[in-house]
Amino acid sequence: MNGKVLLVDDEPPITRNLEKVIPWSMLGLEIAGTAKNGVEALELLTANPADLVLCDIRMPVMDGLELVRQIRERGLPCDVIMLSGYQDFAYTRSAIQYGVKDYILKPIPYDELTGVIARVMAERRKRMQREQEEQRKLERIIDLANEKLLYDVLMDYTDSTPDNWLLAGQEQLLGEPKYTLIVLDIDVCSEDVRDWRDWPDKERKRWNFAVCSILRDALRRGELPHSVIQMRDGEWCVLVLGGADDPPGRGGADAERDQLCGKRVIGWAELLLKSVRQHAKLGLHAGVYYKIAAMNELSAAYAAVRRGMQLAADDAAIAFYGGEQPAACELGRTLWEIAERLIAAMKRGDAAGVDAEQRRIAERLQGAGGVPEGRLKAWLHFLALHLMRELKEAGLLLREQEEALWRKMDRRFGVKDLLAAIRQASSEGAARSTDKRKHSELLMAQAKHYIDRHLFRDLSVEEAATHVGLSTSHFSLLFKGAYGETFIEYVTRQRMETAKALLQDTPKTVAQIAKEVGYSERRYFTKVFMKYTGQNPTEFRIAPQGAATYAQVEEEPEEER
Repeated sequence: MNGKVLLVDDEPPITRNLEKVIPWSMLGLEIAGTAKNGVEALELLTANPADLVLCDIRMPVMDGLELVRQIRERGLPCDVIMLSGYQDFAYTRSAIQYGVKDYILKPIPYDELTGVIARVMAERRKRMQREQEEQRKLERIIDLANEKLLYDVLMDYTDSTPDNWLLAGQEQLLGEPKYTLIVLDIDVCSEDVRDWRDWPDKERKRWNFAVCSILRDALRRGELPHSVIQMRDGEWCVLVLGGADDPPGRGGADAERDQLCGKRVIGWAELLLKSVRQHAKLGLHAGVYYKIAAMNELSAAYAAVRRGMQLAADDAAIAFYGGEQPAACELGRTLWEIAERLIAAMKRGDAAGVDAEQRRIAERLQGAGGVPEGRLKAWLHFLALHLMRELKEAGLLLREQEEALWRKMDRRFGVKDLLAAIRQASSEGAARSTDKRKHSELLMAQAKHYIDRHLFRDLSVEEAATHVGLSTSHFSLLFKGAYGETFIEYVTRQRMETAKALLQDTPKTVAQIAKEVGYSERRYFTKVFMKYTGQNPTEFRIAPQGAATYAQVEEEPEEER
């Protein structure tokens, strides 16, 4: 696409010569218009922005220097080359002050001017490319932060309610926007999986990351606003902004609209499955939540889809979950709940709790006389896979134990054999968890000390996790378990408490205190502080609790409030 140039001169012969003599097309430019003075030029630039302005200095109504000043004040993103018949240093100095790219004396040397224009436009294109790259990097950083927040919400690690002061100024996110939630999971019965699970852990991590990139690229090509979050090994959650208001076949008010919405979401899921099959050579299943979900509904939606996918009676590539009747899959739901309690007890190292849940599983299976054996095997198959993933996530699964579980699921196993393998894996996991918990407590103490020493700067959960040698997801889980709050909640609370102390005990300005506690933006610091305390920093400082040390604190300037 060609750039645009505006020619501004009160002498028509000069603008005509510029139009004809300069090889604009070769320079990648087209003439957007001509003007006889600065006022006309501003009108044209406002209506149709240009990349480059060539203008004379001395013109009636508004001269060239005033035009450039107006361009800079209004923030119009164009480069300027000045033309002048006056060799006056005062003009040159003023032009430089306004950021003019070059200054050409009349009579115009057209060859020289062509070279100057080529140089200015080359510099502009490089600058625009750098800015676009920086913008892409910034957008990716924002995406990563957003994905971390969404991961915590999906896993129910954080409180997504209006009372959560971490969402300062973001209360609208609780009800809006709404997401279509799609969970993508490895088809463990596929022949492709046999190669995948034999890979070393490092190779599998790379592959998991590659699948995330494939999913993002597919959604980007479809121009769908999205987030892609890896939940576990071989499982991803895709959140598409907006989507179907009602599930297909769920009794919506408008059957035709429901059908169209369902087709659209199925089309998205098919696009994702096809992309992974094409580029990663692996088959996945897709589970879709039966309606769009707000942020404070995502955790329940994710749990419903994951449970539905693991307990589904068929092997459909794409299915909707979450709208089932409560009586449906009663045994499956019960086993899911027992499995969740079993895994929680195992991670705590609670051997007695593990034994109790193992007995409950056996009791439920014994009482399922009317359920076909094939269905019972499918449920135990799910339980073994779920247990394996959670053990791997917690670092409690030995390689040989994983291989043994896979062999049990590969062969024609019996219910009794698979149940015995689950019992052995969970019991050994609980034993290792006890030892690991002691080590984890030491690691969390080290992490807390590191965080406390670096509250003054931008500190990410990834940095804290790396400091103690853990993955981000495992670190987040351990930190929440050790201190009862997420990393972000802890960091923000410590910063707010430090800020309160500084407001009470020092005469430093709000801007200074904001920087000392790790906030480069004073306004954002004020927003979080108000959410945390119910007062802005200045109000807190002059309130009774802040008046003990400084009975007469000078009122801060308006810009510091």
